[in-house]
Amino acid sequence: MPPSPSHDFPGDLLAAQEELHQVRSELLALLKRLPWSVEPLDGFSDTGGWRSVERPASPGWTADEQAEVEKLRARERELAVSVTCHRYWEQVSGPDAVTARARLKHVHGTPDDSPPPGH
Repeated sequence: MPPSPSHDFPGDLLAAQEELHQVRSELLALLKRLPWSVEPLDGFSDTGGWRSVERPASPGWTADEQAEVEKLRARERELAVSVTCHRYWEQVSGPDAVTARARLKHVHGTPDDSPPPGH
């Protein structure tokens, strides 16, 4: 029998989705703090194209920074697979699956994760 419209998600699926949000948030914050280039590169300015692009010189990422990014990316991949391949999804199909997946992404209700109006 398909789940009710309230989509009672199992605890392990909810926990994986919440951790996925946290890991993605940590990764995004880290990437914003790091230099624009992984390897040391000179700065450049390109004002001749349809959009001007300028970058200061980049010292590159340290080995520790590269390791931290890779650790977070690996965990993000593990969690994404865990969420998308969870046994719960065997119970739902078609439009119900789309609705349930969208609802799961926003179940924790943080302001940044709230669905757009009408969803």
